[in-house]
Amino acid sequence: MRTVIAISILIGCWGVAQSPWQLGPLQADDRSPSELTLRQPVPFQVCQRIQFDPAHAHANEPGGPKLGFADVALRGALAAEITEGELEWRVEPLRGGTGAATAWAAARDPSVRDRQFHAIARIPAGGWYRMQLRWKRKSEIVAEAVLEPLGVGELFVVAGQSYATNCNDERLKVQDPGQRIAAYDPATHSWRVAEDPQPAPDGSDGGSIWPAVGDLLLPSLRVPIGFVNVAWGGTSSRQWLPGEALHRRLCAVEQNVGRFRAVLWQQGESDVIEKTSSEQYVENLQRIRGAAEEAWGFAPPWLLAKSTLHPTVYVDPVGEGRIRTAIDQLARMPGFRAGPDTDLLDGDNRGGPGSRRHFSAAGQRRAAELWFATLVHQLNQSSAE
Repeated sequence: MRTVIAISILIGCWGVAQSPWQLGPLQADDRSPSELTLRQPVPFQVCQRIQFDPAHAHANEPGGPKLGFADVALRGALAAEITEGELEWRVEPLRGGTGAATAWAAARDPSVRDRQFHAIARIPAGGWYRMQLRWKRKSEIVAEAVLEPLGVGELFVVAGQSYATNCNDERLKVQDPGQRIAAYDPATHSWRVAEDPQPAPDGSDGGSIWPAVGDLLLPSLRVPIGFVNVAWGGTSSRQWLPGEALHRRLCAVEQNVGRFRAVLWQQGESDVIEKTSSEQYVENLQRIRGAAEEAWGFAPPWLLAKSTLHPTVYVDPVGEGRIRTAIDQLARMPGFRAGPDTDLLDGDNRGGPGSRRHFSAAGQRRAAELWFATLVHQLNQSSAE
């Protein structure tokens, strides 16, 4: 008898089930289908690759480009009548996707307890993928399902204030025909195509820069791009300190989506308004980063943008200079690196008179180009990890 796997949408790589997505039966049967519920991964999810070696990632590398892989956790529940067997999987790129198709393979490190199963699938970098799973008992397939799309690529956490959210003039759309740029939605604990407005927790509903950043990255990286945006408009660095609600949300990211490549920090205007000193800003960022890394259990780099201008709200060269100096100091410290200087974008890059938005449509795309240059440089400096 063949049955179907019911797929439940939940938090990123590691969360709790939400509403089930029930696939139709693959062949008619006069018996009720046994059920196998897959709780992770979920559609449109991007899992962070490891072992990417940029020095050996070109197409003609002997043995193939070293684009990396991800050990993707497979979690779910078995129906009571399925008491033995093993889980097998394979992936194949969807049309327009990248990566390598795999043969059927037994999931690694399987464990089953109280009908809950956990296993690992080592999936090569690429996507979007179509993932097939089947539960075999001896030579009989007793349950099977398809999950798509799934990506193994680059995942970035976005934090800071309104520059990082949806506070710009144009709502951008993903231009990649394969729609291989995804965003994690913390409100629904699901993933979707990263079109504006981004699923930012502050409720901002304008345009962002992140669809354009993803579109610029895709041709050279050749893997799906994911963004997890926890930024909140109008917030100063002190509001991100350990113990604050924003910091707790930042710390929860790893539990929701697994590991990620870097934190993209774009913040500073509120510290200009509050007249934060350079020394205090440096101390605040060190505390924010240190406590977050302790919670995550790993230490991704923090890329710090210089985003201190808000010409329709204030003009404060001295205050702006204090935050810019602090970012320069932080960029020389372990764990921090220089991000783009989006303060360079003035004039027609900004919203019109009376606008409290940051960038015009042209400015959004130019800010995206600056982030693209920073991220490509960062990734090209990465050793295999």
